[in-house]
Amino acid sequence: MSHNIEVEFLFKRLTDFQLLRIVRAQKHAYVAWITAYLSDVFISNRVAYGVTFAHTLRDTNVRYADGHFIRTAAIRSVCKEGRFWVVSTSDARYVITSFKKDVGRASFHTLLRSSVEGFRTP
Repeated sequence: MSHNIEVEFLFKRLTDFQLLRIVRAQKHAYVAWITAYLSDVFISNRVAYGVTFAHTLRDTNVRYADGHFIRTAAIRSVCKEGRFWVVSTSDARYVITSFKKDVGRASFHTLLRSSVEGFRTP
């Protein structure tokens, strides 16, 4: 008899490079509040997926703890502040500190190209 076991990884240890990028991003003075910093980001269907750090809800909900994977709501706008991209949803603003290797940056460029079809990039 074969038993299948599904394992879902909800946490990722950040590399030194990712931590350095997060520290640099946190030092920047943003024009508005920031909900969280995201690492290893890729975009699919105008939704960002990544590893969260310094989320404003991390103390009240374990799923927002540092190193956990999250999925944002639909992205409404994108802007560049300093050296970092900031994506905004209906109720949150996320700083992208790094992209997922191989697919992250390409998926982000696809999102930016969708600005021609009504997506906002202030």
